[in-house]
Amino acid sequence: MRFRHDQLLRLIAVFKFFKAASLIAISLGIFRLLHKDLGDVAEHWLRALRLDPGNHLVMTALIHVSNLTPEQIRKLGLVGLIYAALFLTEGTGLWMLKRWGEWVTVVITGSLVPFEFYGLCRHPTAIKAAVVVINVAIVVFLIYGIRNKPEAPEKQAI
Repeated sequence: MRFRHDQLLRLIAVFKFFKAASLIAISLGIFRLLHKDLGDVAEHWLRALRLDPGNHLVMTALIHVSNLTPEQIRKLGLVGLIYAALFLTEGTGLWMLKRWGEWVTVVITGSLVPFEFYGLCRHPTAIKAAVVVINVAIVVFLIYGIRNKPEAPEKQAI
């Protein structure tokens, strides 16, 4: 089955909406940590996930989490919400099949790919690799579509 251009735009929009919903949920979870002892919360999750507290990486993460200030927690939550707003903007424009939605997605997604690639090179995981590949494919697809789709006709003035 071959997808039409409009169907692929809507599929990308769903992907953007999913990313936005995930960031909103994570950000709200971060804000809930504002008035809690992060060391206790981290230790609870260590036990729940059965992670080895003697592991160097786990211990380093525990130290970093325990030292977060309320201001840093607020900033993390706010950054998540800002990114969610960008993803919602992209998704809305693509869902409505608007040319501006394609352009916004090319600019935002394209500008984040180098950072995602850098993160992949520093700490490679299958998920990071998949995200980089999907985002590069989205940018290439949208640029191809923008270049090969005729401009929308101008609205006639009455």
